[in-house]
Amino acid sequence: MSIILRPATRDDLKTIWQMQVEAFRGLLEVYQDYELSPAAESIDKTIARFEQPETVYYFISAEGTDVGVIRIVDGHDGTRKRISPLWIMPEYRNRGYAQAAILAAEAIHGADNWELETILQEKGNCHLYEKLGYRRTGRTDRINDKMDIVYYEKD
Repeated sequence: MSIILRPATRDDLKTIWQMQVEAFRGLLEVYQDYELSPAAESIDKTIARFEQPETVYYFISAEGTDVGVIRIVDGHDGTRKRISPLWIMPEYRNRGYAQAAILAAEAIHGADNWELETILQEKGNCHLYEKLGYRRTGRTDRINDKMDIVYYEKD
């Protein structure tokens, strides 16, 4: 499988936001988390993240099609790099694109000193990160009676 991480520009922000809302809509419906869910965020939050100097949004492209997006936060200062968020559009899931995107991001930004978090109840996400060498930190935050956030690191 071959993917390309293509850096996004300011002109791409509306598309990124629309993709994000669509990609996370199902999780919002399941977990009813209107405060943290990327599906409930305004475009202004996407713009604010993009404008952070340590942030890079990449389109995940496969065979000329944008199948998802990954945001990398890399201060280039020795602090942990972050993946937040990563999504694959529903029609392209379960094809290995998320794994390929993480490996490509690690090739660009360095393979160690990473952090991320995900929904504990999303076993597929947890499996993916653990398969790629991310380990649970031991921190878990209860968001509501349906959802917990679990934290991962990779050294």
